[in-house]
Amino acid sequence: MHRKEYTTPSYDVDGGDDGVWCLRAGTRVQSSQDGRIGVVIKMQKPMLWDDRDNLRPCAADHPEAVFHEAYIAWEDGTRGTEKTLWLNIPDLIEDDFFSASKLKGKPVPPREWLVEGLVPSRTVTLLGGDGGTGKSLLALQLALASVTGGPWITNPVKGGPVVYFSAEDDEDELHRRLDDILQSTGCTYDDVPDLILASYAGKDALLASQASPTAPLQPTPLYKRLDARMAAVKPALLILDTLADLFPGNENDRAQARQFIGLLRALSIKHQCAVVLLAHPSLSGLNSGSGTSGSTGWNNSVRSRLYFERINQDGYEANPDARVLRTMKANYGRTGGEINLTWRNGVFVADAPVTGLDRMAGNAKAERVFMSLLRSTTDQGVKVNPSGGKNYAPLYFQSEPKAEGIKKHAFVSAMKTLLDNGKIRIVTDGPPSKQRQFLQVAE
Repeated sequence: MHRKEYTTPSYDVDGGDDGVWCLRAGTRVQSSQDGRIGVVIKMQKPMLWDDRDNLRPCAADHPEAVFHEAYIAWEDGTRGTEKTLWLNIPDLIEDDFFSASKLKGKPVPPREWLVEGLVPSRTVTLLGGDGGTGKSLLALQLALASVTGGPWITNPVKGGPVVYFSAEDDEDELHRRLDDILQSTGCTYDDVPDLILASYAGKDALLASQASPTAPLQPTPLYKRLDARMAAVKPALLILDTLADLFPGNENDRAQARQFIGLLRALSIKHQCAVVLLAHPSLSGLNSGSGTSGSTGWNNSVRSRLYFERINQDGYEANPDARVLRTMKANYGRTGGEINLTWRNGVFVADAPVTGLDRMAGNAKAERVFMSLLRSTTDQGVKVNPSGGKNYAPLYFQSEPKAEGIKKHAFVSAMKTLLDNGKIRIVTDGPPSKQRQFLQVAE
């Protein structure tokens, strides 16, 4: 049987007793060979099961005829004859559904990471940052760490080839940045043959297209070329810079966001690698400090989201070379982590870490002050919220006289921890047409 040659929900029973089915004309099919989508126009080569359960040619009007080949119209405009998919009924059911008891005795597969706690393998990580922050440089440092086996901002990296696809920087800029990174690490160009660069600055870099604003996203020829290059390189990491240049749709459309991330996740699964997608935050994401971009679909669709930003307090940037990398979402680890960095000699260098005791004490203080300020503002009739605006709790609290010097970013982490621990909660108030969310101390 040619199982899994196509995946389709539509079949015709051939009339036999053995449960063998064949494709129906008009069925939408997908090739497992190259992922192309098409429609069966007609079935070809009528065959007949003989007494020895072998197929032999027969007349198309034979009452027990089945068809051994299908003529397919592919969505890329090509047509061709393909073998049909043969499935029996039990196989069809068990392909998609299985009993959990079948897992008994099987070894539990370990979680795979490119950078443990930050960048998981076989899925998509979103790395956000405002323009000019340096996220492209930080990503290129990650790429070089992967191909050389060195650390990335002090974190061990699973080694392997990298495809770095840039739609923002031209070849000269990539060259300059790479040279600075090589000098900082003591490596040479001879050490990076497995770092594959592509510059699409000023070119059409779209990886998906739409027939109409409401049509589903489809892979472009460039996406397919990228897929083919990844098959040849077998990368541990694919870096895509940046979302705005690669995505054709509306960033505020949740369905489109999920579809696009789905296309990238397909690459990560097929090639068993990590995908890091660089993106700019929306205006609300900048103002709130969350770093989100457009629809919540982006944040919800990725398994990990990192945010790279300058250290700015009340509009004042004390050190223009200072940055912080924050873990905003981590389906497979902890959120709220921070790595402080400083730009030095063309690269970002991790600052000396705060000791565990100092960090725990700082977090505990921020949580204590947050709870105290939330109680006092609630008693005063002021409703602070968890999302944004002038009454955004971390922003509102940092300007309070009793903030004890704690700044917005520390309050953001404290708010997330307190919500996770159930010590505070989000409450909805107001009429259905004008409902608002605010924070409240849990009883």
